[in-house]
Amino acid sequence: MAQEAFVICDNLVKIYKIAELEVVALQGLDLVVGPGELLGIVGASGSGKSTLMNVLGGLDRPSAGRAWVDGLDLLKLSDAELNQYRRSRVGFVWQQGARNLIPYLNALENIKLPMTLAGLAGRAANKRAEELLDRVGLLDRKKHRLAELSGGEQQRVAIAVALANRPRLLLADEPTGEVDSANAQIIYQLFQQFNRELGLTTLIVSHDPGIARHVNRVVAIRDGKLATETVRAKTDGQQTHEEVFEELAVLDSAGRLQIPKPFLEHFGIKGRARIELTEEGILILPTDNIEHVQDAEALAAELVEARKMKGLRGLLNRWVRGEFKKHEVKR
Repeated sequence: MAQEAFVICDNLVKIYKIAELEVVALQGLDLVVGPGELLGIVGASGSGKSTLMNVLGGLDRPSAGRAWVDGLDLLKLSDAELNQYRRSRVGFVWQQGARNLIPYLNALENIKLPMTLAGLAGRAANKRAEELLDRVGLLDRKKHRLAELSGGEQQRVAIAVALANRPRLLLADEPTGEVDSANAQIIYQLFQQFNRELGLTTLIVSHDPGIARHVNRVVAIRDGKLATETVRAKTDGQQTHEEVFEELAVLDSAGRLQIPKPFLEHFGIKGRARIELTEEGILILPTDNIEHVQDAEALAAELVEARKMKGLRGLLNRWVRGEFKKHEVKR
């Protein structure tokens, strides 16, 4: 699989240091993306979606783990090599039009800019820019600047800009976040078109709950790790007018599984769980010693309040070994 994969993230970690605080944005994330795949990435704010895009795009360096894209190990690239990687192999589409386009340049000039920086100019650059504008349906708007384009038109020009230098990886971060549903549909169709015609590996971060209908599959990130994967479900030959999707939990390389929080809360599972092997699969059950755990929490709270920190470690170790008795906790 590693040889066939276009993107491999193996136990990927990214830590940001803000003032005296360290924020772990990615906590051992594993992800494999095939060449030419159209992938959706979803997750709550702060889950690590945008951090993953920044790492794969060469905008941020990982703190640990492996990030492998198109035959390159991003951790081993020098600064100059990383700059070349961004210019030649990656295209970016951001949510905000102002981040995608230079406001004082018109649509055609915006598309020509990355080509000029890469050393392509003159008639060749002009011809390619017009071809790209035509493919996104905006050739007649080539002289319009950012303020003269609608939000949907800005994003279509942004896609053309991202494709100017013929990248092999296209990264889109909330590309439909500021447009209406009609324009969102057009934008998704363009991603599908270029993915299909150019074999362009495309990753789209989105909060759109319906993104599964526009991509090959969807992965969800929770707390900096891959949590679930949504795929089109098999219908066993039954004809249906509605697409059916199935959300599957994802195991990481160490066999760890993220269980949705509502499931845990519904069955009162906290801290520890009992695992049983059945004929149909693995069964996860709540433990019958919740009171035992609560006793330990009460002990810790009492010791902290009384500033008896010196004896805390020893007493907690006794509880872990089963030597701690309930009557030792004052009620």
